[in-house]
Amino acid sequence: MKDARVPLNRKVSMRLLIVEDDRALGTFLSRGLEAVGYRVRVVTDGGSAVLAFREDLPDLTILDLNLPVKDGEQVLEEIRRVDPELPVLVLTARQEVDTRVRCLDHGADDLMTKPFSLHELRARCRALMRRKREARLLLRAGDLELDRMDHRAVRGGEGVALTNKEFALLEHLMLNRGQCVSRVDLLETVWKLEPAQTTNIVDVYVNYLRRKLKDPAPGHLIRTVRGKGYIIPADRDLAPEIDPALSLTERINTSLASSLKVN
Repeated sequence: MKDARVPLNRKVSMRLLIVEDDRALGTFLSRGLEAVGYRVRVVTDGGSAVLAFREDLPDLTILDLNLPVKDGEQVLEEIRRVDPELPVLVLTARQEVDTRVRCLDHGADDLMTKPFSLHELRARCRALMRRKREARLLLRAGDLELDRMDHRAVRGGEGVALTNKEFALLEHLMLNRGQCVSRVDLLETVWKLEPAQTTNIVDVYVNYLRRKLKDPAPGHLIRTVRGKGYIIPADRDLAPEIDPALSLTERINTSLASSLKVN
């Protein structure tokens, strides 16, 4: 297999979302976790937390309970509806056993009471990441594999050399697999651009990806949703590709065999 690592000399930085209305504590946590290699985003209310979660698709969320707009328990319930597997560590100053039990029942993976040790918080983050690591670090779609830890893409057993931006674009599409991702979302997440800016950079890079993945337009793997954006379908919707070199009769027979196999 050809090695197709993106030219980076570091391992992937896992993305953390910190939801904490105490700005001083949020800054302290952000600096303490960034110092050990995490990429951190901090928001200060429950409404912003839900938006940030949907935009960034973090690998772990640290969630305070006492929040304005929406409280932590509401945020936790919304996160769980979207992603049942995301590790969530709840922070709380509440001492009531009922509160802690309720959070665990709503899907929290771990819970720490304030005040706490940063050293212990880091250890608990590492433990949560280890439990969820395999499912979130190796993404698959058909015969395409994306290794987020080693920044490597492989399709059909052959390495695919991607630039950093191409990798980030493919990563975001695969993390949202089965859902249409808008151009605005991709501009904001991958390029950090304001949606008001006029640019066709998303379409240009999708074409780069299709060419490198041997997935010519309109795309079998990366599909265009007219007027909306792009989608990598779930496995159940990812029908086998038909070799364009086959004769018409052979292509019809291949398509029929595929449909019979599915049914």
